[in-house]
Amino acid sequence: MKRGTTGTYHRSTVAGEEVLAFVPRPLPPHPPIEFSPTRQRLLERALLACGRLDAVTALLPDPDLFLYTYVRREAVLSSQIEGTQSSIADLLLFELDEARGVPIDDVTEVSNYVAALEHGLARLRDGFPLSNRLIREIHRELMTSGRGAAYQPGEFRRSQNWIGGTRPGNAVFVPPPVHEVEPCMADLERFLHDTSAPGALLKAAMAHVQFETIHPFLDGNGRTGRLLIALILHHEGVLRQPLLYLSLYFKDHRAEYYRLLDTVRRTGDWEAWLDFFFEGVETTATEAVHTVHRLLALFDADARRLHTLGRSAATAARLLDALRRRPVASIPLLAKRADVAFATAARAVGVMLELGIVREITGRKRERVFAYGAYVDILSEGADPL
Repeated sequence: MKRGTTGTYHRSTVAGEEVLAFVPRPLPPHPPIEFSPTRQRLLERALLACGRLDAVTALLPDPDLFLYTYVRREAVLSSQIEGTQSSIADLLLFELDEARGVPIDDVTEVSNYVAALEHGLARLRDGFPLSNRLIREIHRELMTSGRGAAYQPGEFRRSQNWIGGTRPGNAVFVPPPVHEVEPCMADLERFLHDTSAPGALLKAAMAHVQFETIHPFLDGNGRTGRLLIALILHHEGVLRQPLLYLSLYFKDHRAEYYRLLDTVRRTGDWEAWLDFFFEGVETTATEAVHTVHRLLALFDADARRLHTLGRSAATAARLLDALRRRPVASIPLLAKRADVAFATAARAVGVMLELGIVREITGRKRERVFAYGAYVDILSEGADPL
């Protein structure tokens, strides 16, 4: 089925150069999405994988433990797509006010991403609608400090932007002119609220493309657009715990990701994008289930190792529990969280260091910080800077 371009081109002058700015038509696509047997199977497999993830997280004794770390993993991955060089360990150190020697602007951006995601989820849980107002609030959290503070945080753009190229005239893509941003975003909001719209996965997939095409902010559009996927899936009840984030999949397949966004705009081939998106959801959900099982096995194995320590076993177990909740900490912080004396905590950390359960990550002789090594390693898989 051929739809042709999914929008119209408007002549616009930017910095003295004439460009063709693209204005997308409202969702849903017309004619409707074609669901071949193969595409239907991809959708069903993606939904089944989400169901498995929902089931395994429902069995967790403390789902918030995984939510805390998964949100931070997503923040690092999504920010890396935009070029930051921070790691998960950098972020966790930053949250301890221990981020010496790391790129501070980068880690601030990642920390802002955590705040933006947590703000959005909290608002949805409080019954606030998934709306343009919420999208602007999320953007404000994302851009409130660091390099983004100069790019109108929380406000739709009032000047033309472009994607790729060194100037407007040789840009890869030019989003809608300024006067079209508000109407386009109003159409997107109506689609998000349309109860007759397709299921949650289709809605998230199509809304993401539409948002990236509108590019309503001066900066931070990519991160906000990826946040929008997570918020839609949570809002639509696909998962009770928001533990499905596609940034690693997009990072690993970024050339294909950008190609498919462009293909939708030029030819209307939503079906190719949906196939890619459904495969990404299935892959990501399946890997998340595998990660949960690996972490549970790690926690159990390390707890059994500590159980053999005799009199110090109980203290070490309490410190291990504190590290499961926050996998990077100093000895004073661990002592406080485990409610033990500093000297007691220091001895237990020394034992865990000898066993290889924790490792020191600052290289300092004083004010040392320790990480639950294997835990951080599992979370960091795929999170190497580009």
